[in-house]
Amino acid sequence: MAQEVKMKEITYAQAVCEALDEEMARDSSIALLGEDVGIIGGNFKTSVGLRDKYGDWRVKDTPISEAGFVGMGVGMALTGMRPVIELMFCDFLGVCMDQIFNQAAKIRYMSGGQAQVPLTVRMPMGGGRSSAAQHSQSLQAWVAHIPGLKVVLPSSAAEVKGLLKTAIRDNNPVIFFEHKMQYNKTFSVPVGEYTIPFGKANIVHPGDQLTIVATSDLVLKANEAALELDKDGVSVEVIDLRTLVPLDRQTIIDSVKKTGKLLILDEGHIQYGIHGEIGMSIMDDIFYDLDMPIMRMGTGQTPIPFSPALEFPILVDVKKIYAKAKEMTK
Repeated sequence: MAQEVKMKEITYAQAVCEALDEEMARDSSIALLGEDVGIIGGNFKTSVGLRDKYGDWRVKDTPISEAGFVGMGVGMALTGMRPVIELMFCDFLGVCMDQIFNQAAKIRYMSGGQAQVPLTVRMPMGGGRSSAAQHSQSLQAWVAHIPGLKVVLPSSAAEVKGLLKTAIRDNNPVIFFEHKMQYNKTFSVPVGEYTIPFGKANIVHPGDQLTIVATSDLVLKANEAALELDKDGVSVEVIDLRTLVPLDRQTIIDSVKKTGKLLILDEGHIQYGIHGEIGMSIMDDIFYDLDMPIMRMGTGQTPIPFSPALEFPILVDVKKIYAKAKEMTK
């Protein structure tokens, strides 16, 4: 008989901090770098108390220079450390992209495996806080395009803790997207040590009439819509991808073969986004099982507005997912 897992209630931000704390206690080669990660405990309070516990050398407040401290992280990883870099917003990826896609992603390949870059780069993503066009984007498609990078999008506190611990232990560079709208929300998290493997999606709500594949915050919204659809007699399967790279194609394929319909949700812009890539990556395996074309939902094709009255209409929400699922299951 399987032993019951004890659970506790903590916020998403606390789960990030717990993962960092446990890994730093386990491995002295792990260091955290970023703007305001030390003295104030992070812009979103994801590293509270870590500087006091591990000291200024292992929890380092950096200048406002993403190119500088991400480059430093690459060098630290190459010389035997396991740095965790925090960008204050994923929108600042562009400032340090050369260090990420030309250096971190390629060094293991270009050295014939003689060098490795065990680097984790964490960053908040997503809209919903009225933070305007330069602080509200979802740029996971950028890095998912680059060979050599692993890309992770945890949906809940339990997911963020287990996946972050896996990321820190990985010998390859990992780009880790945390949704800013989840930081202050409380979730149930297993007590004690655990990790979540990369490349293994999670079925959060079983169903047999429609498959919804989702990432990050949209997993929670899709699950909420699925629970409402249950009341209407509509059975929807919701799959949390967890990681874009590696991608668990088989879980999606198995689900679509059962339901015959697929809706793909990701907060990134649909144009040239991961929605189409996910659909095409499994098309050869599901084409004759589909009862209708694959559908997708994402952020409208415009910069994210500052005004809530303009921002919220272009973001995917529970009502929109519910309505789309109803339309697809008529």
